[in-house]
Amino acid sequence: MQITFLGAARTVTGSKYLISVDSKKILIDCGLYQGYKELRLRNWDDLPVKPSEINAVILTHAHIDHSGYLPVLIKYGFKGKIYCSHGTKDLCAILLPDSGHIHEEDAKRANRYGYSKHKPALPLYTYQEGLKAIEQFESLDFYQSHTLFNELKFELFPAGHIIGSSLTQLTYKNRSILFTGDLGRPHHLVMKPPAQLIETDYLVAESTYGDRLHGPSNPIDKLAEVINSTVSRHGSVIIPAFAVGRTQDILFQLYTLKQAQRIPNIPIYLDSPMAQNVSDLMVHYSSEHRIPKELCNDVCRIAIYTRTPEESKAINYQNEPSIIISASGMSEGGRILHHLSKYLPGQSNTVLFTGFQSPGTRGDRIICGETKIKIHGEMIPVRAKIEVLENMSAHADYQEMIGWLNNFRKPPHKTFITHGELTSATALKDKITRELNWFCTIPEYLQTEILV
Repeated sequence: MQITFLGAARTVTGSKYLISVDSKKILIDCGLYQGYKELRLRNWDDLPVKPSEINAVILTHAHIDHSGYLPVLIKYGFKGKIYCSHGTKDLCAILLPDSGHIHEEDAKRANRYGYSKHKPALPLYTYQEGLKAIEQFESLDFYQSHTLFNELKFELFPAGHIIGSSLTQLTYKNRSILFTGDLGRPHHLVMKPPAQLIETDYLVAESTYGDRLHGPSNPIDKLAEVINSTVSRHGSVIIPAFAVGRTQDILFQLYTLKQAQRIPNIPIYLDSPMAQNVSDLMVHYSSEHRIPKELCNDVCRIAIYTRTPEESKAINYQNEPSIIISASGMSEGGRILHHLSKYLPGQSNTVLFTGFQSPGTRGDRIICGETKIKIHGEMIPVRAKIEVLENMSAHADYQEMIGWLNNFRKPPHKTFITHGELTSATALKDKITRELNWFCTIPEYLQTEILV
């Protein structure tokens, strides 16, 4: 058995790990690259392995940096099954077509306004290709062993990151390898903690927050402060939010604040049809999170849902303070870009970021202080107040990661630190080595390791 790192190697995006066993090839995750241009260009390059040679895909969860390359893989020849949890399949049925739609809209806009170097600009994949990809999914229960080929088996365990997120363990003969995917937190506001595993021969561990600790402060207090301060300036709060996970966390906090009358009774717009559909799934998968089903319905009803493009555009013409939640969380595409174009130039407004921003994304550049941001080919001045809501991440920080690892009965033979920028991965590697005395390595892109 061997592993090749086709993505998320010394970067926090594009997760893809190729497992080779005899003549079989299995891909763990199949994510899009985001952020820096040199990484995004890999989405258009040929995969280092022919898609037709891959026998199966196993997804740890539905986020686009873990699933968003699937329609491309299928377009170029992958015929096998895509295995995942029930929640992941249901989320991908929302996310993948929506991602294709965004690619199509971006290409249309680039052709209309002529700001693409490609003539014509083409989408990476389409809405229909995203929809068609779901036909190859097969959803599975947690805590049940499944045989892929001969002696190669795998099992999914709850990872506590988003609905359906999974720890994925493969076993071949007497050897096992465990993938954390994105590991959740033990005391997250909404999600239940990840399952505790106690043994594996090899470990592939994420390091998104490998160099950081989540602060002790309650994010709900900061959220109230930002809203009240902005409304006092007669401004609006714009929240770029990930449609899966983060949007639902924010809605829960806003519901709590309104119930306690800690914020004004201003309109809350959820301008993301995808996020609206995901919120509906929160009710269905209530066993995976901490919000009771009845309360979940109340939380989902707190926002005004804007489903059509016309309703979305109309938000920008109202003159009263409001809260606008829209995707994408890193401001790389989707409806949030129209709201940023409208509200970034206004000094009375606030743009509130609530999650990790991959280096090179618009969200990262705004937080880092750029005074102008290109949106749809136009340079938009950044005059709004920029805020970051800390401690809302659904990723384990380094202390939480080490706490989870500390329950293993013995060290893995080798721990691969992935899905983090090099500084973050190095920091986590050093901490695990020092505190647990485990052997860790940070693989490079296309590196292959034999698992003996």
